[in-house]
Amino acid sequence: MGSAGTGENGRADSQKGVNEYKKMGSEIEDGDFEDDLVHYQQQLERRKSTRRYVFACAVFVSLNTAVLGYDGGVMSGAIIFIQEDLRISDVQIEVLIGCLSVISLFGSIAGGRTSDIIGRKWTMALAAVVFQVGMAVMTFADSFRVLMIGRLLAGVGMGFGGMITSLYIAEISPAISRGTLTSFPEIFVNLGILLGYISNYVFAGLSVHINWRVMLGVGILPSVIIGFALFVIPESPRWLVMQNRVDEARLVLLKTHEDEKEAEERLAEIQLAAGASNNAKYGEKAVWRELLCPSPLLRRMLITGVGIQCFQQITGIDAIVYYSPEIFKDAGMKGNSSLLAATVAVGVTKTAFVLVAIFLIDKLGRKPLLYICTIGMTVCLFSVGVSLSLLKEGAAGVVPLLAILSVCSSVAFFSVGIGPISWVLSSEIFPLRYRAQASALGAAGNRVCSGLISMSFLSVSRAITVAGTFFLFAAMSAASVAFVYALVPETKGRSLEQIESLFQNPHDWKGSHLEMEDVEHLVQK
Repeated sequence: MGSAGTGENGRADSQKGVNEYKKMGSEIEDGDFEDDLVHYQQQLERRKSTRRYVFACAVFVSLNTAVLGYDGGVMSGAIIFIQEDLRISDVQIEVLIGCLSVISLFGSIAGGRTSDIIGRKWTMALAAVVFQVGMAVMTFADSFRVLMIGRLLAGVGMGFGGMITSLYIAEISPAISRGTLTSFPEIFVNLGILLGYISNYVFAGLSVHINWRVMLGVGILPSVIIGFALFVIPESPRWLVMQNRVDEARLVLLKTHEDEKEAEERLAEIQLAAGASNNAKYGEKAVWRELLCPSPLLRRMLITGVGIQCFQQITGIDAIVYYSPEIFKDAGMKGNSSLLAATVAVGVTKTAFVLVAIFLIDKLGRKPLLYICTIGMTVCLFSVGVSLSLLKEGAAGVVPLLAILSVCSSVAFFSVGIGPISWVLSSEIFPLRYRAQASALGAAGNRVCSGLISMSFLSVSRAITVAGTFFLFAAMSAASVAFVYALVPETKGRSLEQIESLFQNPHDWKGSHLEMEDVEHLVQK
């Protein structure tokens, strides 16, 4: 929803209020009318204040993911100069880039348990500190070994931050705007990637020994803002309830929901959902045992949550982010400046279209956007393969332009759909008792697939050509269409506590709509 949504909804609410009171004017006395109007205006001001507060919390928290995105973007260009400066091999480059995703899966798994112990907010703080230390070590590295140490630390921090940010936003957001707000981390990831690409282009003119260090060092600066944000944002009300800190949870809900009645209803739902969590028979071992040997209901949730995260990566997005220069070089482009400028175009596209997603995700819903995304990506990835194949047929003049257009189009469809929605779904479909650790499993699956793609892209491309690799990505994207149809429910407009019922009757997924109480709630907004 954001600031734009605040203004538009505010004007709509004002006009609605005027119309209502015009109708009532003939039935009540003027004094009562004025009192009611003042009361309504106070409610409207509280509504605007609440939306601004939740919006600000989502923005501050999402800054953590901007740093993660910056690393992905900046490494795509920095590796060109790192390889030249430190004289490392292509295999070492693959390991350097891919190990971040593999190591981050350990951070993701540990992050779920850590967030249940110290809270969502301070887990994000820990993630930021570890990641920034890793970036600092990489900035001053003088060998491949030191570079790897920094990369491993950054990977752990990325794992912590990647799984907890969307989870936190989902737990503080009202149902009506949860999809939009939970998309913010993906927006900031894309913004970070774009800034990384721009950093590559701006600092590429420095000496080879200095430029890549400056590129990496710039990514440390946002830690100051992240540190400030920790003193502004509240703790998750759902975590507070799990710790039996109900009064604190009530205060947070009153800040993040538009009226006291709604906040109390949500608190009652959370307390009911958290009841099993605080029962002595449900220990930590029982949670992991159930995740590893799930019931049919939990199995359906895990297949959906982990599956959508894996499909987000095996369709090749990280190969595009990390290896854009290599892809465009294979398409016939020459010169580092031209290659880095083309990657900036990819970053601009990725960032611009994820902004489109935040305006549509709570209007069209998760599933329609996933259909648009996966079908569009399939066509575009296939087009990339065709364009690179044309180079071998002698059509060198049109290949670079067609390749750039196809890659940017694929990235655009990704950013509108599966990019943000995979994180939204994995943070909202699990019951409270499993949510942190099940979301961590989804994030771990995402990181494993990302690592496999980024660590093997150059080797696979040499074996079956870059064009063949993109045909393989297109096949994976086509499979994701079937996955969305069969296994992803529509969760738009439902509270986190209501979503569990969707998995109890999966036969209704294809036509699932909002229940009448949800429709009434939306109308009241």
